[in-house]
Amino acid sequence: MASSFAQSNISQPDHPMGEMNTTPLIDVMLVLLIMFIITIPIQTHKVGVDLPQPVVKPSTEPVNPVKNRLTIDTDGVLRWNGAAVDRLTLRQYLAASLAKPVEPELQFQPAADARYVVVDEVLADIRRAGITNMGFVGNERYATF
Repeated sequence: MASSFAQSNISQPDHPMGEMNTTPLIDVMLVLLIMFIITIPIQTHKVGVDLPQPVVKPSTEPVNPVKNRLTIDTDGVLRWNGAAVDRLTLRQYLAASLAKPVEPELQFQPAADARYVVVDEVLADIRRAGITNMGFVGNERYATF
C-alpha cells in the first residue's frame, strides 16, 4: 500500500495547484464577525429623550416665573435648586411640580465630567415622572465656533 502511494505521487508531474487558498479569507471573515459582534450591542443602546424643537417665532404665552434647576456634580451629587438631594427626594419633588396648576420648567444641567450612568438614571426618573416642560441648560459651553 505504501508503494502504491509513493508511485501515485511520482507519476503526477510537478505543477502548481489550481485551487485558491481560502484559509486567509476565512481568518479575515472571522475577525470581521468578531468585530461586528462586539460593536453592535454598543450601537443599539440609547436613551429616548424628547428634546424641545427650536421656536422660530416668539411665543405668545407668558414666561413661567417658577423654574427648578436640577444639576449633577462631578461626584454624582444631585442638586435641586442648589440643595443636595437623593433620588427618592428628587422623585418627590418631580411629583410635586406636576401637581401644580402650571408645570414649572425643569432646567437640567449635568456637569461635563459627570458619570453617564448617573445622568441616565436621572433622565429615566424624569421621564417616568411625566415631566414635559424640560430644558438642557449650559450646553453653550460645548459649542464649537
